[in-house]
Amino acid sequence: MPGTNLTRSEAVERAKAVLRVESYHVELDLTRGERVFGSRTTVVFDAVPGSHTFIDAITDAVRSVTLNGTALEPSEVSDGVRIQLPGLAAHNELVIDADARYMNTGEGLHRFIDPADGEVYLYTQFEVPDSRRMFAVFEQPDLKAAFRFTVTAPSHWAVISNSPTPEARPAEAGDGVARSTWDFEPTPRIPSYITALIAGPYESVRDEIVNTAGRTIPLGIFARKSLMQYLDADNIFDTTKRGFAFFEEQFGCEYPFAKYDQLFVPEFNAGAMENAGAVTILEGYVFRSKPTQATVERRAITVLHELAHMWFGDYVTMRWWDDLWLNESFAEYMSHLAAAQTPDFGHAWTTFASVEKSWAYRQDQLPTTHPIFADINDLADVEVNFDGITYAKGASVLKQLVAWVGQEQFMAGVRAYFGKHAWSNTVLADLLAELEAASGRDLSSWGRQWLETAGVNTFAPEIEADPDGTVTAFGIRQSASPSQPTLRSHRLAVGFYNRGADGRLVRTHREELDVEGELTDVPALVGLARPALVLLNDDDLAYAKVRLDPVSLVTATAGLHDIAESLPRALVWASAWDGARDGETAARSYVELVLANIGAESDSSVVQTLLRQLATTLDFYVAADAQAAVKASTADRLWALALGAEPGSDSQLQFVRAFSSIAASAGHLDIVEGLLDGSSAAPGLEIDQDLRWELIASLAAGGRIGQERIDDELARDNTSTGQCAAALASAALPTAEAKAEAWRKIVEAGELSNAVQAAAISGFARVHDASLVAPYAERYFEAVPGIVADRTHALAQQIVVGLYPARQTAQATLDRTDEFIASLSENQAALRRMMLENRDGVARALRAQAADR
Repeated sequence: MPGTNLTRSEAVERAKAVLRVESYHVELDLTRGERVFGSRTTVVFDAVPGSHTFIDAITDAVRSVTLNGTALEPSEVSDGVRIQLPGLAAHNELVIDADARYMNTGEGLHRFIDPADGEVYLYTQFEVPDSRRMFAVFEQPDLKAAFRFTVTAPSHWAVISNSPTPEARPAEAGDGVARSTWDFEPTPRIPSYITALIAGPYESVRDEIVNTAGRTIPLGIFARKSLMQYLDADNIFDTTKRGFAFFEEQFGCEYPFAKYDQLFVPEFNAGAMENAGAVTILEGYVFRSKPTQATVERRAITVLHELAHMWFGDYVTMRWWDDLWLNESFAEYMSHLAAAQTPDFGHAWTTFASVEKSWAYRQDQLPTTHPIFADINDLADVEVNFDGITYAKGASVLKQLVAWVGQEQFMAGVRAYFGKHAWSNTVLADLLAELEAASGRDLSSWGRQWLETAGVNTFAPEIEADPDGTVTAFGIRQSASPSQPTLRSHRLAVGFYNRGADGRLVRTHREELDVEGELTDVPALVGLARPALVLLNDDDLAYAKVRLDPVSLVTATAGLHDIAESLPRALVWASAWDGARDGETAARSYVELVLANIGAESDSSVVQTLLRQLATTLDFYVAADAQAAVKASTADRLWALALGAEPGSDSQLQFVRAFSSIAASAGHLDIVEGLLDGSSAAPGLEIDQDLRWELIASLAAGGRIGQERIDDELARDNTSTGQCAAALASAALPTAEAKAEAWRKIVEAGELSNAVQAAAISGFARVHDASLVAPYAERYFEAVPGIVADRTHALAQQIVVGLYPARQTAQATLDRTDEFIASLSENQAALRRMMLENRDGVARALRAQAADR
């Protein structure tokens, strides 16, 4: 839509004209039907007299615009995206009366109908630029204001916003429908992207906490009526309360808002969103079936991440989106730090190494990698830079910074930062200044190395030993890719591991040091006995890939499961994965390493990561002519692992899921069918509804069932989860007709919500024979430009990434992609980036397959 892409230069100019926004009064009428709602906004602000600016408002219709008592003609000042404001006074009052549209994309004010009971549920998602889809607003984070919401809605609804929910009062109901109005107190001065409205017949569980200042903070957890029976509120409250205590102590200031609600909402595009005092969370974190421990831990990390944002992001806010990385990275680092203090998630740093850093390394090796501190010229830049650099690499680099300046010094700097900048906007330099003051270290060089350059370094040990096994020389070789050649300064530890009396590999020596340049000698290790395993970056302090020396590689390959602690195991797993992805080791060797050792892995998040990486290896990195045989043998071994696992265990569940996802032979599909109908079983395995859907999808992709059986299962589970699962299974049916129908719904009709579309895309791509979807490769390239032009970013990105013909792993796919990229114009930068990343996946797969051959 023309004009939606606000640029940084426009934001700077607007901030010069609009000197201070005092307040918004947003009046919403949610009783006008299924398509639009009423949105009346009154804005009070100071400006440079005589200046001209605009306010953002994506509207369906604008009925009136009144500036300082003068009516402006809507057709002359509004284009459906912006409203022009000429001739401003020193002090202004602007009133805009409009209709805005409900969304089904997970952006703006999202409207969802629960198939279980027909009830309507609404929630907002405004980050980055979508508060303008609900009300007229100066949509940039440095124009903070107080927001007062007045909401008219059906009387039986719950209405939640940033301020505590007031008593509802009856509203006029000309059609006889019971309506009520909720008039919320104004918020503190906050940016628009963290304002929120959640409305519908949500039900709740209540609690409270007395914080360190002696203030009672009301707590609430909300979900749809049809999900409340599954809500484990006690666990969520416990995590939240621990987080409150930890963050208030670490940050040196109390929680800044009046209450804290957490709302599980349907069809959410992200994990959660840090709306001030009203956090929205992916509904999948309400567990209606048995979750893996990895998923439970991920929910806890998410809860803590959003709570950390109440201070870092909400209380103190970035001035512009180029500091988005710091906002997200800080919350990600602090959430893992907080989780690691709890008895249930003491291995949080193992999860961080396995999940977050794996994401960061993958993103940082793409041709589209960028410095952590990215140059964000406009809102389109923000959308495509919401990536593994923003979250995972940034958090990894903060972890390294903490190791360098010291934990206590880091937190002292953070406390000073909050004390100095409460309720204001900042830039990165403001935080670094406080960290320098607290630690006594000059961070300018650190910032240039780590924040202004891209790419990941690789460490390899260089070891010499005499005949009796004594180390005579030890060095750490640092390298970088030719495209991102920066060598950096790192703080890391070297661990020596040997077998103990029980045969386990345990650390017998640790050396922590700074590494700089191409080769760093470590004289402190000279004279020690060469160990069975040398692990660079032990304790995962640094952000770098690690290679094993030949002796250590043999030890790890033969007995990775013998490493006693979870974090060093995760680091060795990561090293093996990097080698396979980079085409340095054969993919089938990695498959063998995983299958030989995963049965003894005790960390659920590591098991989950390994199984995902195993699936990628089987589909893309194993040589094409060997894939079918390797998948069949892998399915055999995964089923054996499931049968050999502890009955009812977390690993057993994960092995069964992984097995069902690749089951393709008649014998393997027989097992899947037996699990579903009860004729075969894995001891202790509960076949709950979500697992039933995974088995249904397996049988659908294998051609064992048809649409009728999927429809029967949907009738059994006519819920939002069931609808998504049915969409996946239907699109996975291995027939030309099923693929054509899925393509029509996703690409041509565009009739699916964000959640159902994502599921259908997954099902379309789920094939045992890639030739089934080969005819759609050219159709994809023909359709994509129109998709990006006509649909919102969230929906378009799902299609551009999810339907890319990656399974046509051939040079012809690269050539066609190159041709497509060459045809793009300069204003299609977001699409160019997505296509470059798509292309890189195929290029990497071809290199890995060559190595595997």
